Amino acid sequence: MRRLLPLLSSLLALTSSFAAEKRDPNIVIIFMDDMGYADVGCFGAQGYQTPNIDRLAAEGRKFTNFHVAQPVCSASRCALLTGCYPNRVGIHGALGPSAKHGINADEMTLAELVKQKGYATAAVGKWHLGSLPQFLPVKHGFDEYYGIPYSNDMWPYHPQAKPGAYPKLPMVENDHVADEEITPEDQTRLTTDYTTRGVKFIEKNKDKPFFLYLAHSMVHVPLFVSDKFKGKSGKGLFGDVMMEVDWSVGQIMDTLKKNGLEDNTWVIFTSDNGPWLSYGDHAGSAGPLREGKGTCWEGGTRVTGIMKWPGKIPAGSTTDTMMMTIDLLPTIAHVIDAKLPDHKIDGLNCWPVVSGGPDAKNPHDFYAFYYENNQLQALSSGDGRWKLHLPHSYRSLPADGPKATGGKPVLYKQVKIEQPELYDIYADISESKNVAAQHPDVVAKLEMHAEAMRSELGDSLMKMPKGTGTREAGK
Repeated sequence: MRRLLPLLSSLLALTSSFAAEKRDPNIVIIFMDDMGYADVGCFGAQGYQTPNIDRLAAEGRKFTNFHVAQPVCSASRCALLTGCYPNRVGIHGALGPSAKHGINADEMTLAELVKQKGYATAAVGKWHLGSLPQFLPVKHGFDEYYGIPYSNDMWPYHPQAKPGAYPKLPMVENDHVADEEITPEDQTRLTTDYTTRGVKFIEKNKDKPFFLYLAHSMVHVPLFVSDKFKGKSGKGLFGDVMMEVDWSVGQIMDTLKKNGLEDNTWVIFTSDNGPWLSYGDHAGSAGPLREGKGTCWEGGTRVTGIMKWPGKIPAGSTTDTMMMTIDLLPTIAHVIDAKLPDHKIDGLNCWPVVSGGPDAKNPHDFYAFYYENNQLQALSSGDGRWKLHLPHSYRSLPADGPKATGGKPVLYKQVKIEQPELYDIYADISESKNVAAQHPDVVAKLEMHAEAMRSELGDSLMKMPKGTGTREAGK
């Protein structure tokens, strides 16, 4: 019997190792709020350091042409979690506390997708897909939830809002209000509290596959930071907040490593849209990109993209192949062999791009960029080279206007595009030279795709409020 014990021990170890290899990967999505393309060190941030996010990139893959479907809170989150253009499923803009609609129960979220494979699921942080009970995360595939139901500026302390414009901002746990009023002091603890919850969820579920959706409230204004990072950056409050978010990423990564989960965890780090530029020194940077949040220029939709999964995603690599957040759901479904929803989604499997496959190409013919009340404002070729801006109005900061400081915004001006404008993004990342006249064939092809999108999803700019392929939001 004694001779058999070492053999049994070896067999158990091999069985355990085989089981670990066969286990579906853990998935962690860290979703920032209003963080600009150039707000982390490895994407060009200046004056403060983000060593943990930079380490994530060094050990993983940078996606330098990664986009959100719409440059605003609720719509962007809806696209990430459903794999659909948000206007397909009836979500537009940013839902306020008084909104009576939200994500429809008939839509399949990422959490519901991975539930097919027995995942434990948690949402931590900002939700913003409906604040009524039937719209909360625990009704849409998440086992647990801790966070605020909408943006942290939608509260009574908003300095620019009229008195009484917003109700008390609650902290929600699962399906009930844990704290009916978040105070300014409470906001200084949000990043730390979210991180603590994320760490506990990982440790609690380390023996089974899990999906953690960590959606930070920062760096959305109003900015708040804990005492441990206050004044540490030397670059003002925004730099301090970015340092604390970077610390949070480090805590998540260290927890994965400590629990032996690092090698089988797919980590995705990105943001919901570009920087809210009217807030000046309380906003981030889009770097070389034009405009920011609330526009369909590159500065509004192109965001930091980083992914890590040791042995599956090549470490220290970079790709400029275009991807959009709508592609995450079908790509994850492919990796874990989960069934996609029966209804139509817009994302496509981009695993060859993510995993660095030889000659990997984006599978889309084009991407559409809607904004405002179902306005089709721009389209991009699937490879990301060509960007066509259709006639529309957009907001921009006057070049000679006052600069915002101290969290008080300045006013935008409205600028109108009268004729379609085409940009060669490969040669002109800043969208500074309209080349429509030089490439009428490209314009015609993208306009053909625009007509197809109008038929399917509508276009209020063309007096087509709805298309044949839209579905209703939850009411």
